[in-house]
Amino acid sequence: MEPPDRAEDVVVHTITSDPRVAMETYWREVQSIEEEEEEEVEMEETEEERKSVDEEEAWLTEAGLSSLVTGSAPAEEATPPSTEALISTLTRQQAATVRRRLDRYNQTLKSRNRQPIRDVRDVFTQFQGDDEESAERGSDPCATESPPPPCRYHTSTKTIRRSKHPGRAPLPTLLFEDQLTPPAAHTCPATPPVTVSDSRRADWLLRDYPYSEGVAEHRRGGVCWDCLRFHADESGERPFVPVSPSEGLTWADDLSSRDLLSLGYITHIELSTFLLSLGVQIKRTHPLRRRLLRRDSGVFGVPLKFLLDGDRKSSPGIKVPLVLQKMLSVLESSLQTEGLLRVPGSAARLKYLRRELDRCFAGFDWSAVRQVEAAGLLKMFIRELPTPLLTHTHLASYRAVLGISSVFHQVQALQLLSLLLPEAHRETLRVLLVFLRAVVAHQDQNRMSLWNVSMVMAPNLFPAHRHQHGRRQLGGSKAPVLTAQEEMEEAVGGAYLVRLMITHQDLLWTVPNFLLTQVRHMTQASNQVWDSLARTRKKLLQRRRNSNWTQGAELCEGVIRVQAPLHSRVSMAVQLDGQTRARDVTAHFQGHSSSIRLYEVGGNIAERRLHPDCPLLDVYRVNPHCDWLIKP
Repeated sequence: MEPPDRAEDVVVHTITSDPRVAMETYWREVQSIEEEEEEEVEMEETEEERKSVDEEEAWLTEAGLSSLVTGSAPAEEATPPSTEALISTLTRQQAATVRRRLDRYNQTLKSRNRQPIRDVRDVFTQFQGDDEESAERGSDPCATESPPPPCRYHTSTKTIRRSKHPGRAPLPTLLFEDQLTPPAAHTCPATPPVTVSDSRRADWLLRDYPYSEGVAEHRRGGVCWDCLRFHADESGERPFVPVSPSEGLTWADDLSSRDLLSLGYITHIELSTFLLSLGVQIKRTHPLRRRLLRRDSGVFGVPLKFLLDGDRKSSPGIKVPLVLQKMLSVLESSLQTEGLLRVPGSAARLKYLRRELDRCFAGFDWSAVRQVEAAGLLKMFIRELPTPLLTHTHLASYRAVLGISSVFHQVQALQLLSLLLPEAHRETLRVLLVFLRAVVAHQDQNRMSLWNVSMVMAPNLFPAHRHQHGRRQLGGSKAPVLTAQEEMEEAVGGAYLVRLMITHQDLLWTVPNFLLTQVRHMTQASNQVWDSLARTRKKLLQRRRNSNWTQGAELCEGVIRVQAPLHSRVSMAVQLDGQTRARDVTAHFQGHSSSIRLYEVGGNIAERRLHPDCPLLDVYRVNPHCDWLIKP
């Protein structure tokens, strides 16, 4: 399919999502990218000349199980959990996914006459077919032939033993779906009507069982209760209503680096299990990648992490590169401009501005940048990142989301993928989506509907393959050529994913309850060897620092001691009840600073920043041995 001829921009007096207009916008964006790449991009070596990466080994490494393939733990900034602790945290279906991957990896090694590092039987002691059969069978709400398992987690690793410390409140127990009471829709056709607001409330974030265990009916083509409920009003472009923070949910940036590391491992395994449960396969391809000419300095073509490292020298604590913040600031002052993001700026002017930004960003005059130029610089910055904003690792998984037939389950998959992104990429994507939603909110003035914005941004977030037509890679081999139908599907599919992310962005950064519970179990399993000794030592140190404490005050049920080492009031005892919120505690320490927060530290979590509306009694019950810390 050839792109429409480039024409002069005309004034449009109606907001339109006409497919022809949208496709013209898409191909115009692709053509603009191609023209820039002819001078700025050099091709990498052919696939045959690059060293191939073992897919199964890469998957196991991303799941935090590199010791199963290398025999040693990965070199991470944060201390990774042990393999045994991680596996003991998994559900049966998640464990079956890991075992299937490990089996496949070992078979590949044997076919190459190489000896596996770990045999699957050394990791899982149960009979292999048991869990595989469970994974294939799924979780049928009507199945009653097998008794419910005594423990929600897969506990068949050899070295893990559950701590039975008296007085420790148990963590929330996740339930298999066959232990749940079936919804009325499964047994009775006359279900009570659900209001529109209730039908779109994302209370599935509060569930205690993984997404992968709630899709058995969907895969079998039966009555999927979630699909019936959340699609009842057929409002595909209306976002799900976020759950109130007072119900204790956590955002990804509220967790410490150690907890995020554990969260990433579990989320990676859950995403694969979830897609497998839905019958969706990730097509692992090795597309022809592009790389920009290497630069020692500048802002374009520089990894986000390097940009942030430089920016934090002058602006400590920022999470989004300063150059991106400046671009968005210029655009946010012109949200009513017609054709925002769509109307291209002068190519020569953009190249000049780019050179100036690379030469001296600190002294760059942003007042001379027009709106159309800022839009062009924004799109150029995103698509020239050495690692795509959605990362090479996860682009195939994003495209696999299109194979899910339910919008509800698509949003769940996108949420898991967003939690897997590196912090710099996740935060950059977050501010970008906030800006795009603001553009759509002014569509009456700027004539940029949700679909038009999605079509413009899609080729920048999901690199198109159309530019490979007729070109040859180094070494003479011809690049893959897409058919017209494949080009159309790629364009529409990318725009559809962007539309979903813009619409449901408030849910993408939220950690579902079941994932946080699994992180807690992993931390608890990792720390159980010295947990008792560490707790005793902590109590002794606290008594030395606070000689006026009495044993009764220290150990009273429902009483916590909040530490504030940076404030004149060092500590305070708080009696919790069902109405106590984090803001009620921080109010006693604010004084001259209103930016302080309450943190949950230790116990079965490394560190978690609590939302001001978080109910503290729920946290106390889940993690009774944590410390409570006040800090910025």
